Amino acid sequence: MHHVFQIKFIAVICLSLSIASCSMFSTSSNDNSTTSTLTGWKFNDPNYGGFAINNKYKEHKTPPSMVLVEGGTFTMGAVQDDIMADWNTTPRRMQLRSFYLDEAEVTNSEYLFYLLWLEAVFPPRIDDYSHIYEAALPDTLVWRNALGSNESLSETYLRHPAYANYPVVGVSWSQANDYCEWRTDRVNENILMELGIIKNLFNEDSIVVQGKNHFNTETYYSNPNLLFDGDSRIYKKGLKSIKRSDINRDSIEGNSGFKGRHVKPYDGILYPDFRLPTEAEWEYAAKALIENREYNTLRGRKKYPWNGRYTRNKSSREKGDQLANFKQGRGDYSGLAGWSNDGADITNRIKSYPPNAFGLYDMAGNVAEWVYDVYRPHIDTEMNDFNYVRGNLFMKKSVDENGRVVIADYEDIMYDTLPNGKVVPRNIPGRTMYEPITKDDAQLRSNYTQSDNSSINDGDLTNSRYYDIDPSESETTPRMYNSPLDPKTTYNYETGEYETKFDDKTRTTLIGDKTRVYKGGSWKDREFWLDPAQRRYLPQYMATDFIGFRCALDKVGNMTNSKKRPYN
Repeated sequence: MHHVFQIKFIAVICLSLSIASCSMFSTSSNDNSTTSTLTGWKFNDPNYGGFAINNKYKEHKTPPSMVLVEGGTFTMGAVQDDIMADWNTTPRRMQLRSFYLDEAEVTNSEYLFYLLWLEAVFPPRIDDYSHIYEAALPDTLVWRNALGSNESLSETYLRHPAYANYPVVGVSWSQANDYCEWRTDRVNENILMELGIIKNLFNEDSIVVQGKNHFNTETYYSNPNLLFDGDSRIYKKGLKSIKRSDINRDSIEGNSGFKGRHVKPYDGILYPDFRLPTEAEWEYAAKALIENREYNTLRGRKKYPWNGRYTRNKSSREKGDQLANFKQGRGDYSGLAGWSNDGADITNRIKSYPPNAFGLYDMAGNVAEWVYDVYRPHIDTEMNDFNYVRGNLFMKKSVDENGRVVIADYEDIMYDTLPNGKVVPRNIPGRTMYEPITKDDAQLRSNYTQSDNSSINDGDLTNSRYYDIDPSESETTPRMYNSPLDPKTTYNYETGEYETKFDDKTRTTLIGDKTRVYKGGSWKDREFWLDPAQRRYLPQYMATDFIGFRCALDKVGNMTNSKKRPYN
């Protein structure tokens, strides 16, 4: 009996400790409360106004073909000698939020789906849609070489099924950015179709998906009746509504047969915008320092996305195989026939090489990749150390005189002619129109003062002591990049004194607000460029045969999906 009593006593103590432990680390019950703890009002109750609060929200599922990159701190910048002497990768400590990133580059087959959709919805033969489809076409002529026999690649690489799972190239930064915007709408449209809120519009004989009549996430959020000019046939059923006005009638907003309510941002159902990763995000994801973590410290540095000082596999099974697709040396892109070094002479199928510690493929080699940032030859001394990016363009939705959000119509289509002669549309029919913020919008703000922040704190005139001088109105042009002349050449014989004068040479640069960063090495690059910290740039309207891209997506909520919490 004595032993039995001891066992029961120990069990009670263990149970008490367990309950205490749960109370310390479990989610607060208020997270799922149906009542406002601060006012006593009830949520989601028609008798209390039907104020909807999503108290049952669960984490978004990881989007298809993406992986979660858990945020953290890392050193952004060079970790080895700067043999190019660019001095543009000064190490800086940086904190990043968690985000999702495509596990591999966007392939030819995925980009072809984008082109087929554009061709169906904006037929090039119709004048109202001219240039929309053409503007998205990759430049297949990037494969041409005046002294090379690559003409067949210009004709086959994009569309031949043999290259379907190869990364798309010949895509400019602007085209990659447009693809991310289009992908947002297709992913969210598919979610609404699976929920039964919107019909499969391409499977309805009575509905024509063309021109401005296509699904757009921002337009749907602004007003579902703006889609398809208010055609109620595109909808099936809505979410359960708890407003008494909705319960007492068969339909809402004039949509015959549509019961319930539409999805809103506070439901947390649709994904945020897909986009290009920032330079800091791409570098952090490529370095994958997480595998070098020991408790709360990092052990050693990484030269490549994988551990080790060399580019060959160290495992016993695949020992000696190259870990990336890159140029081995002059005239050597693949190695000897029958004993290939990396298995590819140009690009290779995605996922042909082992992933890094985050589960990301080809973060070194195969193709270099566009990132969002505007290029500057240095990493700012006073740079923001939290989610750094250069190139923010703060916009606002256009609103008409009636206070309604403006949706682009056919007369709103405007075209820009790029320096290379390509014509691209500025507004796509059916999308929500945006405009730059004004000084009035930023009045008395402390976090930003203008719409375009591409040049902020980069050393140009607007960020110097001449920031308030208009060069066109000043007697002399404010000097910034002109050096003083030799005093011997500036002697004034009338006064007998030396005068300080400066040269008046006109200086030009390839670096501007339309110049974007691309990261990583490619099939065409030597080993040096496989270092994730290296950075290069190109005008955002240009394309090459060695630059591709992948998409990123913000993670909302917790940094990680793991239920494990730190205890030390």
